Amino acid sequence: MDDLVKTIPHRPPFLFVDEVIELREDGISARRTLRADEFYFEGHYPGNPIMPGVLLCESAFQTAAIYLVKKMEKDGVDMARRTPILSRIGDAKFKNIVRPGETFTIDVTYTKTLTDFHFLKAVIKRADGKTAVMLDFVLAMIEAEA
Repeated sequence: MDDLVKTIPHRPPFLFVDEVIELREDGISARRTLRADEFYFEGHYPGNPIMPGVLLCESAFQTAAIYLVKKMEKDGVDMARRTPILSRIGDAKFKNIVRPGETFTIDVTYTKTLTDFHFLKAVIKRADGKTAVMLDFVLAMIEAEA
């Protein structure tokens, strides 16, 4: 996890990636295991806790941000003052729920870049192989103001 917090600005309790499994030229795969004491389970839903779909999407955005930072650093871009910002979500499909104690993988594929906007796709699968979420999205790497 130390490498993750050095790569992206997200921190617990709002860090939804535990480890990078594979970093590829065209994308990245990561993993997350949900603990029963995650802050949102208390209210979503008591007696039948499930991970909110929006937080599953957030795990994809964070995984994509890790990929983009690594890719841009490899291309010689100084990432010290850049922050990943979500600029679009498209065609999100929620197929299966994820519960406390479950592990899921996040597979992000890079599509293209137009100026500062990076187009990506993600598939999140539970450990049993069932797809939980599929979505397309766009991240921008915004430079901090001086």
